[in-house]
Amino acid sequence: MSDFEKRSSEYTKLINSAVSEYVSAKSFEGRESSGLEMMLEAMAYSLENGGKRIRPLLTLEFCRVCGGDYKKALPFAIGVEMIHTYSLIHDDLPCMDDDDMRRGKPSSHKVFGYANALLAGDSLLTLAFETVLSAPDISGEIKARAGFELAKAAGCSGMIAGQVMDLANEGRAASLDDVMATDKRKTGELIRVSALLGCIVAGADEEKIKAAEKYCENIGLAFQIVDDILDVTSDEETLGKPVGSDSENEKSTYVSLLGLDESSRYASELTAKAKEALEFFGSEGEFLLELADRLSGRKS
Repeated sequence: MSDFEKRSSEYTKLINSAVSEYVSAKSFEGRESSGLEMMLEAMAYSLENGGKRIRPLLTLEFCRVCGGDYKKALPFAIGVEMIHTYSLIHDDLPCMDDDDMRRGKPSSHKVFGYANALLAGDSLLTLAFETVLSAPDISGEIKARAGFELAKAAGCSGMIAGQVMDLANEGRAASLDDVMATDKRKTGELIRVSALLGCIVAGADEEKIKAAEKYCENIGLAFQIVDDILDVTSDEETLGKPVGSDSENEKSTYVSLLGLDESSRYASELTAKAKEALEFFGSEGEFLLELADRLSGRKS
């Protein structure tokens, strides 16, 4: 097992154990209600359903490379993953992308119904901020800054703005600039803030923060381009979700605007730019260098 695989495995085990703990009945002792058990089941169904855990992994690793104790950043990493999961639950709803499958399993609304899926997403969104703001052994100033940055990235000028723009792009000939502006918010903002939270917990200076944000800006856009490519070239079994939905929804994508070859070239160019940003971290950036390459070359 390579050093990358060892560290990735360590982070993933830590993250998966924590997400289960945060949506367990034990974490809500003394706050029982008639609807809690079912809602925790719905929240856990999506939050524990695997995924690449890229965002919380970025939080932990950027905390480490900036000289912090990555275990102290765990609540912040889990907060980001909760928001990411809530966004996927809502994204799959009939009023949004209307997808019946997510990561090889029926979407939340297919299992728990539309209303309960909506509420499970709402619950994860609010629990994310409770998790960040109650992080132990972290100063109130750091928690307040982290909560503020997370709210901006996830809100109506960040991820949600991107979702609104994405819906507006359906059924019309959106330009490449439109698609890029959408993806920088819908996908990129949560990836960016994932790294930023790790930097904040570690007490990183502005130079490190700028390098981290440049890295994430580029891998975030590359990630979405690869998503568009896989929507055309992959299959439902490999991806764990329907393919061809972009075409069905008449959405402009990198593939429809640039073609497969140029889209692949652009993703590679962005990955190279992301890796350049890591020069600031020297040998400590090795894990993030390999992560960029793996995300660019992924098949699912």
